[in-house]
Formats: sequence, C-alpha cells, structure tokens
Amino acid sequence: MEFETKILSRNIQEALYTLNATLGTAESCTGGRIAEAIISVAGASNYFKGGVISYTNEVKENLLHVSHEVLEKETAVSENVAKQMVVGACEALNCTYAISATGIAGPTGGTAETPVGTIWIGYGTKDDVRAFKLTEDYGRDINLAIATNKSLQLFLEYLKEKLPAEEE
Repeated sequence: MEFETKILSRNIQEALYTLNATLGTAESCTGGRIAEAIISVAGASNYFKGGVISYTNEVKENLLHVSHEVLEKETAVSENVAKQMVVGACEALNCTYAISATGIAGPTGGTAETPVGTIWIGYGTKDDVRAFKLTEDYGRDINLAIATNKSLQLFLEYLKEKLPAEEE
C-alpha cells in the first residue's frame, strides 16, 4: 500500500501543478498520515499549505469552525463534520482544496450506531465538498492505512474532473 500511496501522491502533485492550486488537510483519526503521504513527494512545499490535526471536538470547533450543534447532534464521526472540516481547512489554511478524515480507528470507541472502522473522508473546495464513508474494521493500523490511501484515491479522482481534457 505504501508504494500505491506514493504514486497517488505524485499524481496529486502533477494535477495540482496543472491546476495551479494548493492543498491542506484536516485530520482527526488519521492523525497526520494524509499530510505525511502528501509531503512524501519532493516539491510538496510548492502546493501543500499545511494540516490541522483536530483530534478533539474543541479543535474542530475552534480552528476549523465545525458547528458545535452538528458535533452534539451527529457526533464527530459524521458526513457533515467531514465536510465542515474541509471548508474549515480551506479557510484556515487559505488553500484551494482540502482533504479531511474523521472516524473511529479502534480498537475501542465504537458504538452500535457508529462501529469501529467507521471513517468519513471529506475532500474538495469550500464550495464543492464531497464525502465518502468507510465501514469495515480491519484493526487500527490497517483501518488508518486504508483511510489514508482511500482519501488520496478519492481526491485524485476529484482533481481529474477539474483538469483540462488533454491533461487526464
């Protein structure tokens, strides 16, 4: 998976260069792994603005402006929170695009409604945010690796939609 992650990061780099765009991350359960994958490619400083590790609701609210009401009503592990984290990262980091992740990596912390392995990934711009839900539990390390890899795959697919036809 590490090799695939590196290829995805390189392809994201090429797309962001073509689009003359910037990227940031807002990570909860992945704890910076997405940012780490992005910066593993030389030259990332030309487009990667930074990341916010928002492990607590307090940080999600104060730095990323995630709604307190949404956190209370839906919990941090929800589609709305993942999307609000993208918007918050775009604003806080002044970047074109952002990727977010919020979930329960395990081995504990799950509930009947939100079991371990539930991870929401958000990606896009502050005006066009998409989300994807992971639901399988393969153990903490694998859950985090899958979330990181899937976030890069989804974001790259999203960027390809933005590229001029001849650049794809």
